[in-house]
Amino acid sequence: MTPISANLQAVHARIAAAARAAGRDEKDISLLAVSKTWPAGHVRDAAAAGQRAFGENYVQEGVAKVAELAPLGLEWHFIGPLQSNKTRPVAEHFDWVHSIERMKIAERLSEQRPAGVPPLNVCLQVNVSGEASKSGCAPAEAVALAKAIAALPNLRLRGLMCIPEPVEDVEAQRQPFRQLRELYEQLRADGLPLDTLSMGMSHDLEAAIAEGATLVRIGTAIFGARETNIV
Repeated sequence: MTPISANLQAVHARIAAAARAAGRDEKDISLLAVSKTWPAGHVRDAAAAGQRAFGENYVQEGVAKVAELAPLGLEWHFIGPLQSNKTRPVAEHFDWVHSIERMKIAERLSEQRPAGVPPLNVCLQVNVSGEASKSGCAPAEAVALAKAIAALPNLRLRGLMCIPEPVEDVEAQRQPFRQLRELYEQLRADGLPLDTLSMGMSHDLEAAIAEGATLVRIGTAIFGARETNIV
């Protein structure tokens, strides 16, 4: 067993334990392996251990990996900040985008999604911590923006995403996740067919699962700390 496959097993065990503690079915929670800054070989190791979905933060690096690993038939998620001048390669190569925070980005992704491929799965990123340094739309803007994105062709709005400020206390971790879940439930009640709450990382996945996460984004606990950024 490789270190990466052992780490994947440990993460799945954490997800299962967190699901049990929350009275949830672990099958309702999917794992996104965040492979940013790690070489394609690490992705191959994870794929050999059964992992299918991978997350990238940087357009150039991500597109290169998508192309190199195309024969493996993996699912690729773009999860980093996205500038409007870099939307085309993301629209052309990725299956998901989690980090939409402005209508302009959504419109460009919709316009640039190639014909003949499925709609691009997208999440609206919400700044639940309210920090100026954090990406995401303001919670007060989320409902109107989600409804506008859902109406675009070539995109399929799947749900919401957040990256809260890291804190140690579990109850403090849960608060922003709870806020995102309440927004998600409001949008579903308004008729949007959402199914994805993208929240929780290596340090807070238990709190996220307790608040209803359907997808957790895990990098460090699978691939290790990024002390040597190998691209």
